[in-house]
Amino acid sequence: MQRGFDDYRATEAEALSPYFLCLRAELTVQTQQAAAGLNLVAAGLEKIDRTQTRWIEAELYRVRGELLRALPKADSPEAEACFYQALGVADEQNARLWQLRCATSLARMWNDEGRLSDACDLLSPIYGWFTEGFDRPDLVEAKSLLDEFGGAIRRHPEAETGSQ
Repeated sequence: MQRGFDDYRATEAEALSPYFLCLRAELTVQTQQAAAGLNLVAAGLEKIDRTQTRWIEAELYRVRGELLRALPKADSPEAEACFYQALGVADEQNARLWQLRCATSLARMWNDEGRLSDACDLLSPIYGWFTEGFDRPDLVEAKSLLDEFGGAIRRHPEAETGSQ
């Protein structure tokens, strides 16, 4: 992955750099190298500020929240702030997939903290916006988490009318 990123950077293109940094940062969660991942996220956010290519911004904040939770001394308040920031950016951009991912991450954290009702109240309506693609990994994960909550999936009113 690093070689591919280096090859991309050699082209002097920057539009996808924040995306590649985000992917690499997300891998550090799985390899228990959260501190290194935080540096990658910071670099991705810096590139976004410089290039104004904001389509991946919400995902970078979400990944930052996941990394903060994965640190040996997890920073839950800061992680929660990152998830809220990610949700805000995704909402501004009307980016439903990023909203679902952010809500799933925040709901998982709240569930771990015993805030089951808050978790279900957040995730259920966002999941309800979707009307297709239920075999996609993000929707499968959200549904699995909702099933774990035992909560009913409430559909968002706009999804009911088909205006989404």
